[in-house]
Amino acid sequence: MEKEFLNIIQKEFPICERPFKDLAEKLGAEEKEVLNLYKRLKDEKIIRQTSAIFDTKSLGYSSSLVAFKTDDIERVAEFVNTHPGVSHNYERDNPFNLWFTLAVPPDSELGLENTIKIMAQKTGVKEYIILPTKKMFKISVQLDVKGEKAKKEKIKKKEKIKIELEPIHFELIKTLQEDIEPIQKPFENIVDSLNIDYDFLKREAKKLQDAGIMRRFASILYHRKAGFKANAMVVWKIPENRAEEIGQKVAEYSAVSHCYLRPVYPNWPYPLFSMIHGKSKDEVEEVVNEIAKEIEATEYKYLYSTREFKKVRIKYFSPKFKEWEKTYG
Repeated sequence: MEKEFLNIIQKEFPICERPFKDLAEKLGAEEKEVLNLYKRLKDEKIIRQTSAIFDTKSLGYSSSLVAFKTDDIERVAEFVNTHPGVSHNYERDNPFNLWFTLAVPPDSELGLENTIKIMAQKTGVKEYIILPTKKMFKISVQLDVKGEKAKKEKIKKKEKIKIELEPIHFELIKTLQEDIEPIQKPFENIVDSLNIDYDFLKREAKKLQDAGIMRRFASILYHRKAGFKANAMVVWKIPENRAEEIGQKVAEYSAVSHCYLRPVYPNWPYPLFSMIHGKSKDEVEEVVNEIAKEIEATEYKYLYSTREFKKVRIKYFSPKFKEWEKTYG
């Protein structure tokens, strides 16, 4: 049951009065049994967090992947991590050795590039590359702990609805981005604090999802504890005229959780980025070899993460963004 449970909640965790009862019905188990399983998996640090996963761009934020080249990685990483818009920060085995994602809000006075420039100046970093998303083919971190997924899956595109965000939606965004408590009624505090009912919560959360503002409400796992001990950012040098076609093909692989097209530079000729997960380094490299054969790639690089400096969800509409800009800008 444990593996099936983990697969289900990575895809979608139900937003309702008693979600563990809902999950128990799907699993043919008792509510208390499923709640205790969830608590244990949290305690064992297999489940990292259960909350809304929002689309940064849809909320008006500007974001980018950034790579710094530094000889003093701990000190630089420590400063980079002070920014509330840094969600992921890793050491990777490349001359550009510090890789982080940065987002700044729509009302940022500095903007994205100036924020990166300040980070580089404050830390003495002389060489860096800014790699915003030009095209997103896939973003879906759902580790197949049961090993039942097909090797390749077609990417389904969903039509988005248009909605006007009202004050209540911003309040929902602020509350739904918090990790749930492992209790029978984890959404009770949201319903009570916002003076709404469960039907309203479920309906408006679905609207946010249908509009593409919320990608999903789900659990994310600690990869290594869940058995996925290897993950590599693999970057591909591909012909510009085949970028769309190749990106779609790479995204179809189940082991690929992220697939993006990014800019190239004289010192960085790799436009296609893919994040590939496996239970071992050999498993990752087997997938990469298969992809390379299919897309006829002759030049690509593995960027294995060797250290994790930060991995959190961004707290959207937090006052900490303005505080950081006031302190360092």
